[in-house]
Amino acid sequence: MTKETNLISRRGALAGGAAALAAPAFIGKAAAAEKVTWKVQSHWPKASSSYGDSLALIAEELKANTDGQFELQLFGAGEFAKGGEIFNIVRKGVVEMGTISPGYILGEAPTAGLALGVPGTFREPWEFAHYLKNMGFEDMFNEDLAVHGVVSRAEKVYPTELVVSKPINSVADFSTLKLRSSGSYQKFLEAAGASTQNVAGPELYSSLASGVVDGAHWGAAQGAMSMSLWEVAKFHMKPTLGLAVDTLIMNQQAVDNLSPDLRKEFFALLDMRFWKRTTEYQYKEKLALSKGLAEQNITVAEFPADVQAKFSEASAAILMEESAKGGNATKATEMLVSFLKGMGYV
Repeated sequence: MTKETNLISRRGALAGGAAALAAPAFIGKAAAAEKVTWKVQSHWPKASSSYGDSLALIAEELKANTDGQFELQLFGAGEFAKGGEIFNIVRKGVVEMGTISPGYILGEAPTAGLALGVPGTFREPWEFAHYLKNMGFEDMFNEDLAVHGVVSRAEKVYPTELVVSKPINSVADFSTLKLRSSGSYQKFLEAAGASTQNVAGPELYSSLASGVVDGAHWGAAQGAMSMSLWEVAKFHMKPTLGLAVDTLIMNQQAVDNLSPDLRKEFFALLDMRFWKRTTEYQYKEKLALSKGLAEQNITVAEFPADVQAKFSEASAAILMEESAKGGNATKATEMLVSFLKGMGYV
């Protein structure tokens, strides 16, 4: 073989090698060229702070991170279904994704009551976040949801605080109230004597304005401000009733149908957004409450001691009820009580 022939041969080999190295990237791009659009039914009205600050932001970042290959088509509360119906339309694949409060699915998942948050237990958002993500509770919750073909990721930890239209000076005052609530919070409030009912988000303002209910919780300060609740319920009550979680739920088959790259990007984004949103939410709570005091003439009031004593009794009773459900609910309750003892709360 001449020197020229050898050089040509080597160049050919190098060219072939370069093509071989380039092929996987080209094939990867071709494979990733799928276009996925998921319908997402929110339980938040479009006026709610979490719709814009959380769900819309997730959709925006997902589209950007996947170069437009994965998009979320968002629907506000009631456009496809209301809160209690969202789990079923996700489970059936009518929409691929939804947002819910775990309080909507207490009958479907034994751990849903704990996922909602037991009032009177956690005191700081990081405590619930640690329980969810580091101690393994979210995995237990997903084990319960798997039988329905649904997978969940916590959207944020947030405080739950009551706003009412009249002052509360005693248990006697509290017992006259009609309050909008859900899940274990209903039991918590009823234990102190109030009557409760469930009112959908879009109907909450009108229910307060018309006197159908005397008070409500929709998150805390941000929820009250974004839903205009302070216009008709001027008393914002402390301390926080408890810490709760909103949840993003996905149809398992829709998740399985994603390419590995899109699936990895999607869940990495949801996990990152949880920590960012939980922290951001606490900051915005402070801003919202300050704005309510300065501009809407609200009063921040504290529950009387006799009401708080009733709340404490109710919290212990709710934990016993959750533990009695068996399976993961029992394990998760034991884990929670152990954590609370370690913190010196019980």
